[in-house]
Amino acid sequence: MTLSVSKEANRPMTLNKLFVLGAAVAALGVAAGAAPSSGAWAQTSEQKALIDAAKVQGVVGEQADGYLGIRTPPAPAPLAAAVSDTNDARRAVYGDSARAAGTTTEVAAARMFEAQLFARIPAGQWYRNASGQWVRR
Repeated sequence: MTLSVSKEANRPMTLNKLFVLGAAVAALGVAAGAAPSSGAWAQTSEQKALIDAAKVQGVVGEQADGYLGIRTPPAPAPLAAAVSDTNDARRAVYGDSARAAGTTTEVAAARMFEAQLFARIPAGQWYRNASGQWVRR
């Protein structure tokens, strides 16, 4: 039996694409509350639990800009701090990815939302689309 592979599949991955892919995986770790491994990983397990609970309640959601948003302000101080810390960590990862790819942090963040974060939003949770509207998935 012979396997056919497309020419596209045989193309080597460029360094930029490889770095962007690595940064995407790292950013997902931040989004999922991965264990800290550098200064950019600011989210604690308690903060992750706060954010996860707030997402289920519809208070916090992902945004098309790649960051978390508070859908129903004002948020309690610990939740606001958790969102801020997570967004700061994401911003650092997106910045690294953007520099490696020769683009802006905003573009890298939006690409992460489109490529990874949106797909991970469970049914019933909220996200803010590119038009700025909160939508329930």
